[in-house]
Amino acid sequence: MAHNPWHMNAGLNHVGAYQVSGIPFAKAAINATNATKVAFPYVTRWIYIVNTGATDVKVGFSENGVEGTNYFTIARKDNQIVQSSVRLEVKVSELWLKDSDGAVIDVCAGLTSILPDKVSMGDGLPSWSGSAGVG
Repeated sequence: MAHNPWHMNAGLNHVGAYQVSGIPFAKAAINATNATKVAFPYVTRWIYIVNTGATDVKVGFSENGVEGTNYFTIARKDNQIVQSSVRLEVKVSELWLKDSDGAVIDVCAGLTSILPDKVSMGDGLPSWSGSAGVG
C-alpha cells in the first residue's frame, strides 16, 4: 500500500473534534492510595470526577503534580453526600489521582478522535510535566 503524504490525523487544535459530542469513557472504583494514572485512549474533550470515598482526593495532570503541589482536591464524602468536580473542559491524554486512605474514585470523560500522542512533546514525554502550575 502506498504512503499518502497528504493524510493527516487530527491534532490538538482541530476544532471539529471538540464541537461534536464526546466518545463515552467511564472507569469506576479506582483505588488511588498511591499515585494512580488513568490513561485515556483518545484526548479528552471533558472530564468529570466523583469521590465516593471517605478521604480527600488529589487530582492532577501528571504524577509530579499529585506528588507535589500542582493539583486540586475533591473533598471526601460528607455523610451520604458524594463529592464531585465540575465538568472540566480539558484536553489531556491522562489524569493522575492520589488519596491518603483508599478513597473510591469514578472518572467519566468525553473523548475526541485525537490520538493521545498529540499531547506529547518531541521526546515522547507528556506535555503536562507537573511544573510551572501545570499539574
